[in-house]
Amino acid sequence: MPGKEEILKQVHDQDVEFIRLWFTDVNGILKSFSIGKDELEGALTQGMGFDGSSITGFQDIEESDMIAMPDPETFAILPWRPEQQAVARMICDVLQPGGKPYEGDPRYILKRQLQKMKKMGFDHFYVGPELEYFYFKDSKGTEILDEGGYFDLTPLDMASNLRRDTILALKKLGVKIEYSHHEVAPSQHEIDMRYDDGLKMADQMVTYRLTVKEIASANNVYATFMPKPIFGQNGSGMHCHQSLFKGKANMFYEKEDKYHLSKIGKSYIAGILKHAPEIVSILAPWVNSYKRLVPGYEAPVYIAWSRRNRSALVRVPMYQPGKEVATRMELRCPDPSGNPYLQLAVMLAAGLKGVEEEYKLGDPMELNLYHLTDEERTERGIKSLPASLGEAIHISGKSELLRETLGDHTFKRFIELKKKEWDEFRIQVTEYEIKKYLPIL
Repeated sequence: MPGKEEILKQVHDQDVEFIRLWFTDVNGILKSFSIGKDELEGALTQGMGFDGSSITGFQDIEESDMIAMPDPETFAILPWRPEQQAVARMICDVLQPGGKPYEGDPRYILKRQLQKMKKMGFDHFYVGPELEYFYFKDSKGTEILDEGGYFDLTPLDMASNLRRDTILALKKLGVKIEYSHHEVAPSQHEIDMRYDDGLKMADQMVTYRLTVKEIASANNVYATFMPKPIFGQNGSGMHCHQSLFKGKANMFYEKEDKYHLSKIGKSYIAGILKHAPEIVSILAPWVNSYKRLVPGYEAPVYIAWSRRNRSALVRVPMYQPGKEVATRMELRCPDPSGNPYLQLAVMLAAGLKGVEEEYKLGDPMELNLYHLTDEERTERGIKSLPASLGEAIHISGKSELLRETLGDHTFKRFIELKKKEWDEFRIQVTEYEIKKYLPIL
């Protein structure tokens, strides 16, 4: 881990004039303030104070003093800012005056789950999220840049250069990229990061989203992680590959099992499946998220697992001989608009609960679940995810697992915020209603 002296030397050697301190609110919206290089030594020792009452989901006005403590491991120079008198960023832990971790800091909530994982004897929570997004002409509408489809090449894909510039910027920020391509919908794209440890990956997810937006903005277009911006087209998901390791050993792998899944792997998946309805309000956290989570459009709504079938909530990619380390599960309902720290925390919590209590995993469903009738799904015991944010929050509000994972403070505030959002949406009169009902009622 780089020490204070090493960071100060980098700032001096690379002509860094400003350092932006980053953290997220409960919704995952990136917050930031800037300090000059002369303040950095003090910030690395004591942190920098700020008003927490103005941050969504943080403190009340009478208990607003907070400290942003920069994490030296996250120091990186922002490639879209000038090279002379450069700007760096550091991601912060949020502390209370006195130095104790602030229980409402999303980064701390993930760190707590990672500590629990280590107490249970695991060393690594490896995550590989696939964040999809759209490019539009601007933020005022959904005018697309291309008519491309899945894996299409130029000239249909006008955004190849945007993706290229984004990948180069991400690499400069220390993010390892595996591949990138055009996604299914027009003007929809995906850049995949190489899997990494949970906390590092959550930091990279935050970095990825801002980088995509900054490079788009520099090219006079708008990038959005809104889950379902265009009616009738695929929405943007964030399939999350995950596994637990002890040292270099993949704890999900079992040579003798017919699915090559260990007891731990099966219990982890069973935990995710059992608790999915309780945690989906974090994984798909907006009213718009549930416009994506509908049958068809490759969005999983049925609570089941499979190996080949992409209509199930959890997919376990087929085992390839010699690739034991690649044994993993893929959760397909999260979307890229949420709070990465909380999303990874609740997935890990649900999986660990399954491991802790030795949940049993049923058989995989290899048939297309969209083609079954409601009766056939009921017969097979296949349940569905909540169909709206309102329904999701109702289930979350009664979840002991979610309360335990988020802590009382954040749990209460998150439920309040989302109930308010649902109520705001519920009372809207939409264009659909005017068109459908006004002429006939």
